[in-house]
Amino acid sequence: MELSFSHTNEEVDLLIDRLLAAAEGIPHPDLVRELVISSLKIGQETDHIPDLKLINRTLREMRYTARVFGPYRDRKKVTIFGSARTRSDEPIYQKCVRFARLLAQDGWMTITGGGGGIMQAGNEGAGSENSFAVNIRLPFEQQANPVMKNNPRLVTYKYFFNRKVAFVKEADAVAVFPGGFGTLDEAMEVFTLIQTGKTSPKPLVLVDDEDGFWEQFFEFVKEQLLIKGLISGEDFSIFTITKDEAEAAQVIEGFYRVYHSLRFHDDLAIVRLNRLISDEQVRTLEEEFPELVRTGEHISCCGPLECEQDEPDLIDLPRLRFPFNRFHYGLLIAFINRINTF
Repeated sequence: MELSFSHTNEEVDLLIDRLLAAAEGIPHPDLVRELVISSLKIGQETDHIPDLKLINRTLREMRYTARVFGPYRDRKKVTIFGSARTRSDEPIYQKCVRFARLLAQDGWMTITGGGGGIMQAGNEGAGSENSFAVNIRLPFEQQANPVMKNNPRLVTYKYFFNRKVAFVKEADAVAVFPGGFGTLDEAMEVFTLIQTGKTSPKPLVLVDDEDGFWEQFFEFVKEQLLIKGLISGEDFSIFTITKDEAEAAQVIEGFYRVYHSLRFHDDLAIVRLNRLISDEQVRTLEEEFPELVRTGEHISCCGPLECEQDEPDLIDLPRLRFPFNRFHYGLLIAFINRINTF
């Protein structure tokens, strides 16, 4: 029979309902029911074994990711990218240790790739008790570093794409230290996700070495991307470059000084705040960021919307709302940074 996500599968629906009831402890049965039907439809539609193995492994890896990170949802986390080949006696390694330690002292947890070099420095600075490692199976270079070996917050992936989801989905901030192809790949993905609104707004800090690794990158971006019209000027709001680990930590923590989180409902942007801002400050935002708001619309203060009832822990937060044009995501980061100056 051809299965449907609507309740028209007769005996199959009854069997799934019985299965969910027998399994017990499923708080969101409607969503789990769709997962079961998706699995059955995959079994019906796919006879290519490599595809079935890939889908199965992906689901298993993502399930385990949610299980490991789940108990720490209330802790802010910074993902740290950087070269696996950085030696522990290099200044940039020690800078990363100090950076991670500064954030850990203020309650942050660190997510790294779990390998050596900058990854180990991030875990070392935060300490094993404040660290996650999302490792990848490779034929060379990548084994769990001594800080994270046998740690219950170590996850090892077969597929890079699952690992990348964990890096960004679980992070409230991203710090990128100098590195090779892998580091640049990870950094560019975060750039793209923030620029296109495919991840929640978050601070992205490029922590530089004394040779100006990221300063030279910045010159390339200006001369080859901005001047040629391949990016917009507002995209420079997406990231911050600094050689100072203390400034890097301040940029990350300052991003959440007034701003708390963002949610979209259709074209409506709902900006949750840690405290109220004044009517005058709201007018300032309207004057300085007219491009964010659809023509003829306004930014206004509001309480929780009906669509937010599934996040009861955020109900008491003050909010701003406005019809967002879904285009200027770089400007949206600048908008958040401006809120944090109030």
